[in-house]
Amino acid sequence: MTFDIINPESLGAPKGWSHGMLAPAGGGGGGRLLFVAGQDAADASGVVAESGFVEQFSRVLEKILTVVRESGGGPEDIGRLTIFVSDIEAYLDSRKPLGEAYRRLMGRHYPAMALVEVKRLMDPNALVEIEATAVIS
Repeated sequence: MTFDIINPESLGAPKGWSHGMLAPAGGGGGGRLLFVAGQDAADASGVVAESGFVEQFSRVLEKILTVVRESGGGPEDIGRLTIFVSDIEAYLDSRKPLGEAYRRLMGRHYPAMALVEVKRLMDPNALVEIEATAVIS
């Protein structure tokens, strides 16, 4: 199987990984699976500048959507999101503004989701990381 590698220029060049991997279409004209790597709030230079939980969440979800759109899809094509947070209390305390940010970017599309609290993320300034799976027609 040969994947199309999806690395939008606006996200910066990844080192040792890819932002997205788009699988070939299966038989019968089905969609193509897109696997989006875990994204944090880092800018194209690799710096996490936003310090607030909601701001980082918004930036991360925007990056996920950048990879999905580069692959020819949109928010409605995302079938799964896994959200990793380093502070579950920050998530719980921010639910209302998080919901507003989510709906601004994703509309009323709610894929299967998991929320996982982790001890820390790769970048010590990152509070949120999200990975996704989408089906692109």
